[in-house]
Amino acid sequence: MSSDDERDEKELSLTSPEVVTKYKGAAEIVNKALQVVLAECKPKAKIVDICEKGDAFIKEQTASMYKNAKKKIERGVAFPTCISVNNTVGHFSPLASDETVLEDGDMVKIDMGCHIDGFIALVGHTHVLQDGPVSGRKADVITAANTAAEVALRLVRPGKKNTDVTEAIQKVAAAYDCKIVEGVLSHQMKQHVIDGNKVVLSVASPEATVEEVEFEENEVYAIDIVASTGDGKPKLIDEKQTTIYKKDETVNYQLKMKASRFIISEIKQNFPHMPFTARSLEEKRARLGLVECVNHGHLQPYPVLYEKSGDFVAQIKFTVLLMPNGSDRITSHTLQELQPTKTIEDPEIKGWLALGIKKKKGGGKKKKAKKAGEKGEASTEAEPMDATSNAQE
Repeated sequence: MSSDDERDEKELSLTSPEVVTKYKGAAEIVNKALQVVLAECKPKAKIVDICEKGDAFIKEQTASMYKNAKKKIERGVAFPTCISVNNTVGHFSPLASDETVLEDGDMVKIDMGCHIDGFIALVGHTHVLQDGPVSGRKADVITAANTAAEVALRLVRPGKKNTDVTEAIQKVAAAYDCKIVEGVLSHQMKQHVIDGNKVVLSVASPEATVEEVEFEENEVYAIDIVASTGDGKPKLIDEKQTTIYKKDETVNYQLKMKASRFIISEIKQNFPHMPFTARSLEEKRARLGLVECVNHGHLQPYPVLYEKSGDFVAQIKFTVLLMPNGSDRITSHTLQELQPTKTIEDPEIKGWLALGIKKKKGGGKKKKAKKAGEKGEASTEAEPMDATSNAQE
Protein backbone atom coordinates (compact mmCIF):
# COMPACT_ATOMS: atom_id res chain seq x y z
CA MET A 1 0.00 0.00 0.00
CA SER A 2 1.47 3.40 -0.97
CA SER A 3 1.70 6.19 1.61
CA ASP A 4 -1.12 8.01 -0.24
CA ASP A 5 -3.34 4.92 0.03
CA GLU A 6 -2.50 4.60 3.71
CA ARG A 7 -3.36 8.25 4.28
CA ASP A 8 -6.69 7.82 2.42
CA GLU A 9 -7.45 4.68 4.44
CA LYS A 10 -6.72 6.55 7.69
CA GLU A 11 -8.90 9.51 6.67
CA LEU A 12 -11.83 7.16 6.04
CA SER A 13 -11.47 5.08 9.22
CA LEU A 14 -12.47 5.66 12.84
CA THR A 15 -9.02 7.17 13.46
CA SER A 16 -10.50 10.30 11.85
CA PRO A 17 -12.75 12.26 14.26
CA GLU A 18 -14.74 13.54 11.26
CA VAL A 19 -15.62 9.96 10.26
CA VAL A 20 -16.74 9.13 13.82
CA THR A 21 -18.89 12.29 13.80
CA LYS A 22 -20.57 11.20 10.54
CA TYR A 23 -21.30 7.69 11.87
CA LYS A 24 -22.75 9.16 15.06
CA GLY A 25 -24.75 11.77 13.12
CA ALA A 26 -26.28 9.02 10.97
CA ALA A 27 -26.99 6.98 14.12
CA GLU A 28 -28.73 9.87 15.85
CA ILE A 29 -31.03 10.33 12.86
CA VAL A 30 -31.85 6.62 12.45
CA ASN A 31 -32.54 6.25 16.19
CA LYS A 32 -35.01 9.15 15.97
CA ALA A 33 -36.49 7.73 12.77
CA LEU A 34 -37.09 4.45 14.59
CA GLN A 35 -39.06 6.34 17.26
CA VAL A 36 -41.11 8.06 14.54
CA VAL A 37 -41.90 4.70 12.89
CA LEU A 38 -42.70 3.02 16.21
CA ALA A 39 -45.23 5.77 17.02
CA GLU A 40 -46.96 5.04 13.68
CA CYS A 41 -47.22 1.28 14.33
CA LYS A 42 -50.84 0.95 15.42
CA PRO A 43 -53.59 -1.55 14.56
CA LYS A 44 -55.08 -0.91 11.08
CA ALA A 45 -52.13 1.31 10.01
CA LYS A 46 -51.05 0.56 6.44
CA ILE A 47 -47.51 -0.86 6.36
CA VAL A 48 -46.46 0.95 3.17
CA ASP A 49 -47.48 4.31 4.69
CA ILE A 50 -45.30 3.67 7.75
CA CYS A 51 -42.33 2.66 5.56
CA GLU A 52 -42.73 5.85 3.55
CA LYS A 53 -42.79 7.97 6.72
CA GLY A 54 -39.59 6.35 8.00
CA ASP A 55 -37.71 7.00 4.76
CA ALA A 56 -39.12 10.54 4.46
CA PHE A 57 -37.94 11.40 7.99
CA ILE A 58 -34.38 10.24 7.23
CA LYS A 59 -34.30 12.18 3.93
CA GLU A 60 -35.62 15.30 5.62
CA GLN A 61 -33.15 15.15 8.54
CA THR A 62 -30.10 14.44 6.36
CA ALA A 63 -31.04 17.07 3.76
CA SER A 64 -30.33 19.87 6.23
CA MET A 65 -26.79 18.61 6.97
CA TYR A 66 -23.61 19.54 5.12
CA LYS A 67 -25.57 21.90 2.86
CA ASN A 68 -22.63 24.25 2.47
CA ALA A 69 -19.90 21.63 2.08
CA LYS A 70 -17.41 22.42 -0.71
CA LYS A 71 -17.97 19.07 -2.40
CA LYS A 72 -21.34 17.36 -2.61
CA ILE A 73 -21.83 14.94 0.26
CA GLU A 74 -24.18 12.03 -0.40
CA ARG A 75 -26.56 11.39 2.48
CA GLY A 76 -29.95 9.84 3.14
CA VAL A 77 -31.48 6.37 3.41
CA ALA A 78 -28.90 3.57 3.71
CA PHE A 79 -31.51 0.81 4.00
CA PRO A 80 -35.22 1.35 3.23
CA THR A 81 -37.62 1.12 6.15
CA CYS A 82 -39.02 -2.41 6.46
CA ILE A 83 -41.94 -3.51 8.64
CA SER A 84 -42.01 -7.31 8.89
CA VAL A 85 -44.74 -8.90 10.98
CA ASN A 86 -44.95 -12.13 13.03
CA ASN A 87 -43.46 -15.04 10.98
CA THR A 88 -42.06 -12.73 8.26
CA VAL A 89 -38.27 -12.75 8.70
CA GLY A 90 -37.56 -9.36 7.12
CA HIS A 91 -37.26 -7.03 4.11
CA PHE A 92 -41.03 -6.36 3.86
CA SER A 93 -41.30 -2.87 2.35
CA PRO A 94 -44.25 -3.14 -0.04
CA LEU A 95 -45.16 -1.19 -3.16
CA ALA A 96 -47.57 1.76 -2.93
CA SER A 97 -50.52 -0.36 -4.12
CA ASP A 98 -50.15 -2.86 -1.23
CA GLU A 99 -53.03 -2.76 1.28
CA THR A 100 -51.45 -4.82 4.12
CA VAL A 101 -52.23 -3.37 7.57
CA LEU A 102 -51.01 -4.03 11.09
CA GLU A 103 -53.26 -5.83 13.57
CA ASP A 104 -53.53 -5.80 17.35
CA GLY A 105 -51.06 -8.30 18.86
CA ASP A 106 -48.74 -8.30 15.81
CA MET A 107 -45.02 -8.76 16.46
CA VAL A 108 -43.52 -5.95 14.37
CA LYS A 109 -39.88 -5.89 13.26
CA ILE A 110 -38.60 -2.50 12.11
CA ASP A 111 -35.38 -2.44 10.08
CA MET A 112 -33.87 0.76 8.66
CA GLY A 113 -30.65 2.66 7.94
CA CYS A 114 -29.21 6.13 7.42
CA HIS A 115 -25.90 7.31 5.99
CA ILE A 116 -23.94 10.53 5.90
CA ASP A 117 -21.21 10.66 3.24
CA GLY A 118 -21.52 6.88 2.89
CA PHE A 119 -20.90 6.23 6.62
CA ILE A 120 -23.79 3.96 7.59
CA ALA A 121 -25.81 3.42 10.76
CA LEU A 122 -28.34 0.56 10.75
CA VAL A 123 -30.90 -0.37 13.38
CA GLY A 124 -33.46 -3.17 13.86
CA HIS A 125 -36.04 -3.43 16.65
CA THR A 126 -38.98 -5.64 17.62
CA HIS A 127 -42.21 -4.47 19.26
CA VAL A 128 -45.53 -6.21 19.95
CA LEU A 129 -48.68 -4.14 19.33
CA GLN A 130 -50.29 -4.51 22.74
CA ASP A 131 -50.67 -2.70 26.03
CA GLY A 132 -48.93 -4.03 29.11
CA PRO A 133 -46.07 -6.53 29.35
CA VAL A 134 -45.42 -9.14 26.65
CA SER A 135 -45.37 -12.73 27.91
CA GLY A 136 -45.18 -16.33 26.64
CA ARG A 137 -43.33 -17.32 23.46
CA LYS A 138 -43.42 -13.77 22.08
CA ALA A 139 -41.48 -12.59 25.13
CA ASP A 140 -39.10 -15.58 24.84
CA VAL A 141 -38.11 -14.87 21.24
CA ILE A 142 -37.63 -11.10 21.73
CA THR A 143 -35.56 -11.75 24.87
CA ALA A 144 -33.55 -14.40 22.99
CA ALA A 145 -32.73 -11.93 20.19
CA ASN A 146 -31.94 -9.13 22.63
CA THR A 147 -29.76 -11.26 24.93
CA ALA A 148 -27.93 -12.68 21.90
CA ALA A 149 -27.36 -9.08 20.72
CA GLU A 150 -25.96 -8.14 24.15
CA VAL A 151 -23.61 -11.14 24.04
CA ALA A 152 -22.56 -10.28 20.47
CA LEU A 153 -21.82 -6.70 21.53
CA ARG A 154 -19.39 -8.08 24.13
CA LEU A 155 -17.75 -10.60 21.76
CA VAL A 156 -17.37 -8.38 18.70
CA ARG A 157 -14.12 -6.94 20.00
CA PRO A 158 -10.48 -6.91 18.89
CA GLY A 159 -8.85 -10.32 19.33
CA LYS A 160 -12.11 -12.29 19.17
CA LYS A 161 -13.17 -14.20 16.06
CA ASN A 162 -16.40 -14.13 14.02
CA THR A 163 -16.88 -17.85 14.77
CA ASP A 164 -16.95 -17.08 18.54
CA VAL A 165 -20.02 -14.88 17.96
CA THR A 166 -21.82 -17.40 15.72
CA GLU A 167 -21.51 -20.14 18.36
CA ALA A 168 -22.46 -17.87 21.26
CA ILE A 169 -25.66 -16.43 19.79
CA GLN A 170 -26.96 -19.92 19.00
CA LYS A 171 -26.31 -20.99 22.58
CA VAL A 172 -28.24 -17.97 23.88
CA ALA A 173 -31.24 -18.64 21.59
CA ALA A 174 -31.31 -22.30 22.69
CA ALA A 175 -31.54 -21.15 26.34
CA TYR A 176 -34.92 -19.61 25.46
CA ASP A 177 -35.94 -22.66 23.40
CA CYS A 178 -35.61 -20.57 20.22
CA LYS A 179 -33.46 -20.79 17.09
CA ILE A 180 -31.23 -18.23 15.41
CA VAL A 181 -32.53 -17.84 11.84
CA GLU A 182 -30.25 -19.24 9.13
CA GLY A 183 -28.97 -17.06 6.30
CA VAL A 184 -28.76 -13.80 8.25
CA LEU A 185 -25.35 -12.14 7.93
CA SER A 186 -23.72 -9.45 10.05
CA HIS A 187 -21.23 -7.41 8.02
CA GLN A 188 -18.30 -5.13 8.55
CA MET A 189 -19.17 -1.72 7.05
CA LYS A 190 -16.96 0.90 5.41
CA GLN A 191 -17.67 4.11 3.54
CA HIS A 192 -20.34 3.32 0.87
CA VAL A 193 -20.06 -0.41 1.76
CA ILE A 194 -23.00 -1.91 3.66
CA ASP A 195 -21.85 -5.52 3.21
CA GLY A 196 -18.07 -5.62 3.72
CA ASN A 197 -15.88 -8.71 3.44
CA LYS A 198 -15.68 -9.55 7.13
CA VAL A 199 -18.87 -11.43 7.98
CA VAL A 200 -20.47 -13.03 11.04
CA LEU A 201 -22.74 -15.96 10.14
CA SER A 202 -25.94 -16.42 12.11
CA VAL A 203 -25.69 -20.21 11.76
CA ALA A 204 -22.74 -22.11 10.32
CA SER A 205 -23.53 -25.17 8.18
CA PRO A 206 -21.83 -27.13 5.38
CA GLU A 207 -23.72 -24.92 2.87
CA ALA A 208 -23.04 -21.66 4.73
CA THR A 209 -19.40 -21.00 5.54
CA VAL A 210 -17.32 -17.83 5.72
CA GLU A 211 -13.64 -17.21 6.29
CA GLU A 212 -12.67 -17.17 9.97
CA VAL A 213 -11.47 -13.65 10.81
CA GLU A 214 -10.51 -11.62 13.85
CA PHE A 215 -12.16 -8.32 14.72
CA GLU A 216 -9.79 -5.36 14.78
CA GLU A 217 -9.71 -1.92 16.33
CA ASN A 218 -11.29 0.91 14.29
CA GLU A 219 -13.68 -1.41 12.44
CA VAL A 220 -17.44 -0.88 12.18
CA TYR A 221 -20.04 -3.68 12.19
CA ALA A 222 -23.79 -3.98 11.76
CA ILE A 223 -24.74 -6.90 13.98
CA ASP A 224 -28.04 -8.45 12.92
CA ILE A 225 -29.65 -10.96 15.29
CA VAL A 226 -32.84 -12.69 14.12
CA ALA A 227 -34.41 -15.36 16.35
CA SER A 228 -37.46 -17.58 15.82
CA THR A 229 -39.79 -19.78 17.82
CA GLY A 230 -39.79 -22.04 14.71
CA ASP A 231 -37.01 -24.09 13.12
CA GLY A 232 -35.03 -21.09 11.85
CA LYS A 233 -35.04 -22.27 8.22
CA PRO A 234 -37.14 -19.64 6.41
CA LYS A 235 -38.61 -20.08 2.92
CA LEU A 236 -39.33 -17.78 0.01
CA ILE A 237 -43.08 -17.84 -0.65
CA ASP A 238 -43.58 -15.21 -3.34
CA GLU A 239 -40.76 -13.61 -5.34
CA LYS A 240 -43.10 -10.76 -6.27
CA GLN A 241 -42.87 -9.52 -2.67
CA THR A 242 -39.19 -8.66 -3.15
CA THR A 243 -38.92 -4.87 -3.44
CA ILE A 244 -35.45 -4.10 -2.03
CA TYR A 245 -32.37 -4.37 -4.23
CA LYS A 246 -28.75 -3.24 -4.30
CA LYS A 247 -26.65 -2.46 -7.37
CA ASP A 248 -23.72 -4.85 -7.89
CA GLU A 249 -20.97 -2.50 -9.00
CA THR A 250 -18.85 -5.33 -10.42
CA VAL A 251 -21.39 -6.39 -13.09
CA ASN A 252 -21.31 -4.74 -16.53
CA TYR A 253 -23.54 -7.06 -18.60
CA GLN A 254 -25.19 -5.16 -21.49
CA LEU A 255 -28.95 -5.30 -20.86
CA LYS A 256 -31.22 -6.03 -23.84
CA MET A 257 -34.53 -4.39 -22.89
CA LYS A 258 -34.99 -0.63 -23.09
CA ALA A 259 -36.93 -0.63 -19.78
CA SER A 260 -34.02 -2.44 -18.07
CA ARG A 261 -31.45 0.03 -19.41
CA PHE A 262 -33.60 2.95 -18.28
CA ILE A 263 -34.01 1.49 -14.78
CA ILE A 264 -30.32 0.62 -14.34
CA SER A 265 -29.22 4.13 -15.33
CA GLU A 266 -31.76 5.58 -12.86
CA ILE A 267 -30.35 3.28 -10.16
CA LYS A 268 -26.72 4.17 -10.97
CA GLN A 269 -27.59 7.84 -10.67
CA ASN A 270 -29.70 7.72 -7.50
CA PHE A 271 -28.59 4.57 -5.63
CA PRO A 272 -25.02 3.78 -6.69
CA HIS A 273 -24.03 2.13 -3.37
CA MET A 274 -26.98 1.65 -1.03
CA PRO A 275 -29.97 -0.71 -1.12
CA PHE A 276 -33.17 0.94 -2.34
CA THR A 277 -36.85 0.12 -2.70
CA ALA A 278 -38.63 -0.37 -6.04
CA ARG A 279 -41.16 2.21 -4.74
CA SER A 280 -38.60 4.91 -5.51
CA LEU A 281 -38.34 3.91 -9.20
CA GLU A 282 -40.69 4.78 -12.04
CA GLU A 283 -43.19 1.98 -11.34
CA LYS A 284 -44.28 0.74 -14.76
CA ARG A 285 -40.76 0.58 -16.17
CA ALA A 286 -39.45 -0.87 -12.91
CA ARG A 287 -41.85 -3.82 -13.16
CA LEU A 288 -40.60 -4.59 -16.66
CA GLY A 289 -36.91 -3.89 -16.14
CA LEU A 290 -36.12 -5.27 -12.67
CA VAL A 291 -36.45 -8.94 -13.69
CA GLU A 292 -33.75 -8.70 -16.38
CA CYS A 293 -31.51 -6.64 -14.06
CA VAL A 294 -31.76 -9.34 -11.35
CA ASN A 295 -31.39 -12.26 -13.78
CA HIS A 296 -28.10 -10.88 -15.09
CA GLY A 297 -26.69 -10.02 -11.69
CA HIS A 298 -26.91 -6.21 -11.94
CA LEU A 299 -29.09 -6.15 -8.83
CA GLN A 300 -28.84 -8.16 -5.64
CA PRO A 301 -32.37 -8.83 -4.29
CA TYR A 302 -33.26 -8.82 -0.59
CA PRO A 303 -36.00 -11.49 -0.55
CA VAL A 304 -38.95 -11.57 1.86
CA LEU A 305 -38.62 -14.91 3.68
CA TYR A 306 -41.06 -16.60 6.06
CA GLU A 307 -41.00 -19.04 8.93
CA LYS A 308 -44.07 -21.28 9.28
CA SER A 309 -47.43 -19.66 10.04
CA GLY A 310 -47.82 -19.40 13.83
CA ASP A 311 -44.07 -18.94 14.44
CA PHE A 312 -42.77 -15.65 15.81
CA VAL A 313 -39.60 -13.99 14.57
CA ALA A 314 -37.77 -11.21 16.45
CA GLN A 315 -34.90 -9.02 15.28
CA ILE A 316 -32.40 -6.79 17.05
CA LYS A 317 -29.85 -5.04 14.82
CA PHE A 318 -27.26 -2.52 15.95
CA THR A 319 -24.22 -0.68 14.65
CA VAL A 320 -21.03 -0.82 16.71
CA LEU A 321 -17.78 1.14 16.38
CA LEU A 322 -14.71 -0.74 17.68
CA MET A 323 -12.99 2.29 19.18
CA PRO A 324 -9.59 2.23 20.93
CA ASN A 325 -11.35 2.79 24.29
CA GLY A 326 -13.84 -0.05 23.74
CA SER A 327 -17.01 -0.82 21.79
CA ASP A 328 -19.42 2.01 21.06
CA ARG A 329 -22.92 0.81 20.21
CA ILE A 330 -24.44 3.78 18.36
CA THR A 331 -27.93 2.47 17.43
CA SER A 332 -30.56 0.99 19.76
CA HIS A 333 -34.03 1.40 21.23
CA THR A 334 -35.47 0.40 24.61
CA LEU A 335 -37.70 -2.68 24.56
CA GLN A 336 -41.19 -2.84 26.04
CA GLU A 337 -41.60 -4.85 29.26
CA LEU A 338 -41.04 -8.58 28.64
CA GLN A 339 -41.93 -11.55 30.84
CA PRO A 340 -40.20 -14.54 29.25
CA THR A 341 -40.96 -18.07 30.42
CA LYS A 342 -37.24 -18.82 30.84
CA THR A 343 -34.19 -17.21 32.45
CA ILE A 344 -30.49 -17.64 31.76
CA GLU A 345 -28.92 -20.23 34.05
CA ASP A 346 -25.91 -21.15 31.89
CA PRO A 347 -22.68 -19.91 33.54
CA GLU A 348 -20.94 -19.37 30.19
CA ILE A 349 -23.71 -17.06 28.95
CA LYS A 350 -23.73 -15.24 32.30
CA GLY A 351 -19.97 -14.81 31.93
CA TRP A 352 -20.35 -13.25 28.48
CA LEU A 353 -23.02 -10.87 29.73
CA ALA A 354 -20.74 -9.80 32.60
CA LEU A 355 -17.97 -8.67 30.23
CA GLY A 356 -17.30 -4.94 30.04
CA ILE A 357 -17.78 -2.91 26.87
CA LYS A 358 -15.60 0.14 27.55
CA LYS A 359 -11.98 0.09 28.69
CA LYS A 360 -11.05 1.78 31.95
CA LYS A 361 -9.53 5.22 31.49
CA GLY A 362 -5.85 5.45 32.27
CA GLY A 363 -5.50 1.92 33.60
CA GLY A 364 -5.26 -0.13 30.46
CA LYS A 365 -1.62 -1.21 30.75
CA LYS A 366 -1.21 -4.74 29.51
CA LYS A 367 0.96 -5.94 32.40
CA LYS A 368 -1.60 -4.82 35.00
CA ALA A 369 -4.41 -6.34 32.99
CA LYS A 370 -2.68 -9.70 32.83
CA LYS A 371 -2.27 -9.76 36.60
CA ALA A 372 -5.84 -8.78 37.27
CA GLY A 373 -7.35 -11.30 34.90
CA GLU A 374 -6.62 -13.44 31.91
CA LYS A 375 -6.08 -11.91 28.46
CA GLY A 376 -6.61 -8.41 29.77
CA GLU A 377 -10.38 -8.83 30.19
CA ALA A 378 -10.10 -7.09 33.55
CA SER A 379 -8.91 -3.89 31.91
CA THR A 380 -12.46 -3.28 30.71
CA GLU A 381 -15.02 -1.61 32.87
CA ALA A 382 -17.72 -3.92 34.07
CA GLU A 383 -20.88 -2.89 32.27
CA PRO A 384 -22.60 -6.17 32.84
CA MET A 385 -26.04 -6.96 31.63
CA ASP A 386 -28.06 -8.84 34.21
CA ALA A 387 -29.02 -12.17 32.63
CA THR A 388 -32.58 -11.67 33.85
CA SER A 389 -32.89 -8.09 32.60
CA ASN A 390 -34.79 -7.50 29.38
CA ALA A 391 -34.42 -3.78 28.89
CA GLN A 392 -32.20 -2.64 26.08
CA GLU A 393 -30.69 0.76 26.76
